[in-house]
Amino acid sequence: MSEPLRIDVLTVFPGMLRGFLEESMLGRAARMGAVVFRTVDLRDFAHDARRTADDRPYGGGPGMIMKPELWFEAIETVRTPAARVILMTPSGRTFRQAQARRLSRERHLILLCGHYEGIDERVREALVTDELSIGDYVLTNGALPAAVVADAVVRLLPGVLGAGEAATREESFTDSLLEFPQYTRPPVYRGMAAPEVLAGGNHAQVAAWRARQALDRTARQRPDLLR
Repeated sequence: MSEPLRIDVLTVFPGMLRGFLEESMLGRAARMGAVVFRTVDLRDFAHDARRTADDRPYGGGPGMIMKPELWFEAIETVRTPAARVILMTPSGRTFRQAQARRLSRERHLILLCGHYEGIDERVREALVTDELSIGDYVLTNGALPAAVVADAVVRLLPGVLGAGEAATREESFTDSLLEFPQYTRPPVYRGMAAPEVLAGGNHAQVAAWRARQALDRTARQRPDLLR
């Protein structure tokens, strides 16, 4: 097996992530050696007995700003030459499947989870290589966005889903389309029948039906993808 992807998550709330990273497909990926997770508590790099992580913003205003020294020292402690330092922020580029695929080919990801009103801008200027957002809304901190990115990336690692690339080849956002409708047994449930073409055994007809359904669903629900 090739060298595992390393993912370090820097946060003041490591407990929010530990259980998530140990369950389901992410836990399986770690146990099989495809990924190595580490949660880093930023407060371990505080310089006072109270483990202070924030201070008032210069220039005034509401809320608190995360102090730069915690971030600099934590990042410099875990960073390797191959690391991508990714800040989870509402002002970042919207995270998409193409970026998940790109990141799954990296060797080391460091996910930065901000809190309060944000982090000192000098961290962004000096250390961050990528800025990502999972949507146009604001959360209380970056732990959940970091978990989303980790999940989307790790499931693309070779062998994690157990079926190679075939498991992700026909998913939503492949070729800019949403995934076609899926059905399983029983063929009729509460009067609702699965499409007959799917049970007919004609693979060409099934493929054509799925392609048409994917296009129709995308045009109806996400026309922006077709543009």
